[in-house]
Amino acid sequence: MTGHVTTPAAALADRLPDWVTLLRAPNPGPMTLEGTNTWVLRAEPGAPALIIDPGPDDAGHLARIAAHTPVGGVLITHGHGDHTEGVDTLAGLLGGAPVRAVDAAYCRDAEPITAATRLAGHGLDITPVAVPGHTADSVAYLVRRGDEQVILTGDTILGRGTTVVAYPDGNLGAYLESLELLGAYQGITALPGHGPALADCAVAAGFYLAHRRARLDQVRAALAAGISTAPEVVAHIYADVDPSLWPAATWSVRAQLAYLAQRREFDPGAGGLDLP
Repeated sequence: MTGHVTTPAAALADRLPDWVTLLRAPNPGPMTLEGTNTWVLRAEPGAPALIIDPGPDDAGHLARIAAHTPVGGVLITHGHGDHTEGVDTLAGLLGGAPVRAVDAAYCRDAEPITAATRLAGHGLDITPVAVPGHTADSVAYLVRRGDEQVILTGDTILGRGTTVVAYPDGNLGAYLESLELLGAYQGITALPGHGPALADCAVAAGFYLAHRRARLDQVRAALAAGISTAPEVVAHIYADVDPSLWPAATWSVRAQLAYLAQRREFDPGAGGLDLP
C-alpha cells in the first residue's frame, strides 16, 4: 500500500455508456499518463454535447473535439494547463460555446461554478461535486442520463496510479475529505482526467484514502528518524520512484508536512524543515 502505485485503484470499467466518448490528447508523459482525457457526453444523437476538459492547445486534438458539434457547453475539472490550455481555441472553433469552471479565470461567457450551481439540459443532469485537494479549484461532475450515471473525477482520482497534492494550492486535509466524499459513489463509473475509466468510484476512493494514510505514517516515521527537509523525506520514502517524479512527489510531501503541522504533530521550525 505504501509503495509506488502504477496500477488502477479499482477494476477497469468493462464498457462506457453509449452516450460517453473518450478523446485522448496526444500529450503522454509521467504526469499525464497516456495523455489528457477529454470526455464528450451526448444524451442522444443530434442533441448538443457536453465537453469535459479541452486539454492542451493542440490543433489536431481540438479539431477532433470540435467535430462533435453541436456542443452545448464545456466544463473544466480544474485549472492545470494540461486540462485548460485549449479553452480559448476550442471556444473559438465552437463559435463561443460557454465554458464553466470553479475558477472564473477559465470561464467564457458563463458564471463560475459554486456550491449552488445546478446544470441540466439536452437530456443530461449534471451535479457539480466540489473535491478540493489536488488543487483548490478541483470539481467532479456527477452526470445522469436516464438510469445511468458516471462521475467525472478530473485528477482527483486517476485511471491508474495515484495523483499528487499540488502544494501549496493543493491541500492534503481537503483531499482526504474529498476522497471520503467520493467514497459515497458506490458502483458508479469514474471517468478520470488521465488513464482508463474505473468501474467503481467508491472503491478507487477507498484505495486512495488507505494509500494516503499509509504515506502519512511513512512521513511520521521519517520525521521521528531525524529527517530534516522535504527533499530528504522524498528521497527516503519515494526511493522506489523514478527520480524524474521526485519534484511532483515533493509537492505531496510538503502537503503532508503542512497537514501534520496543522494538526500539531510536529513543529516544522524545530527540525529545520523547509516548509514555505
